[in-house]
Amino acid sequence: MKFSYSGENDAIFDLIDTTNLSYSSPKMRGDCYKIIWAKNDEIRIGVDGYSVLLQKNQMLFCTPLNLLDFDIENKEVIIYSFNREFYCIRDHDNEVSCNGLLFLGSSSPVVVTLNDKEQNSFSLLYEFFLEEFETVDHIQGEMLLVLLKRLLIKSLRIAKKTLPNPDMPQPKLDTIRKFNLLVEMHFREKHKVSEYADLMSLTSKSLSNLFTRYYTKSPLKVINERIILESKRLLSFSDKNINEISYELGFEEASHFSKFFKTHVGKSPNQFKKSNTSVEENV
Repeated sequence: MKFSYSGENDAIFDLIDTTNLSYSSPKMRGDCYKIIWAKNDEIRIGVDGYSVLLQKNQMLFCTPLNLLDFDIENKEVIIYSFNREFYCIRDHDNEVSCNGLLFLGSSSPVVVTLNDKEQNSFSLLYEFFLEEFETVDHIQGEMLLVLLKRLLIKSLRIAKKTLPNPDMPQPKLDTIRKFNLLVEMHFREKHKVSEYADLMSLTSKSLSNLFTRYYTKSPLKVINERIILESKRLLSFSDKNINEISYELGFEEASHFSKFFKTHVGKSPNQFKKSNTSVEENV
């Protein structure tokens, strides 16, 4: 079953339960954030050309930038989907503080695993969503928004547990989130940690020390992984040649990009593109 809410300024919020439904990625709006909960079945989802196995009671958090590919039929999977007009996590970051961690927090979408207590809590929250969708009145949108914020806050608390130091002070977490968001904004032209440190009025050393203590990756690894992810997207889903991709990603020479790509991927851009094309032709 699918429930949809449409509000002012083209606000959209959808809830899809595929337990007795066939549902595929082409049916989803591309401009929405998505939260996919494998509630009682594991599913395999294509994300930006990668295959992700979402196990039972895991949740996947995707932005409008992520390219999804899935076909779900009669599996107990819950999908929450909302656009910026319904709730902009950037403009309301002070309310939920999930931007840069749950969303746009790394080179790949975040996956969280629910324990038994969390499963019960999210199941109850899901029932509240159903109740609100069945109550059509002038405050329906506001009530759905309150529930969405609760869902995001609860998910953020779980995601923070996966960090090396889940009890880190909030200012430290905010610094990491800010760095992740700056990388998302500038990775095409800024490839050095020092460039981001300057934007944040920090030294490269202090930024690296912060990530070593509190995060799972170094600042440089976050930058490089984001560049590689975009490289793979462009090689897999665009018609641009190596020179065009190199220029778009801020490399002065195509040879510099090719060397960078091969160092991190283990094959040249051309080899990667050919191997992906061969896989598509054999499917």
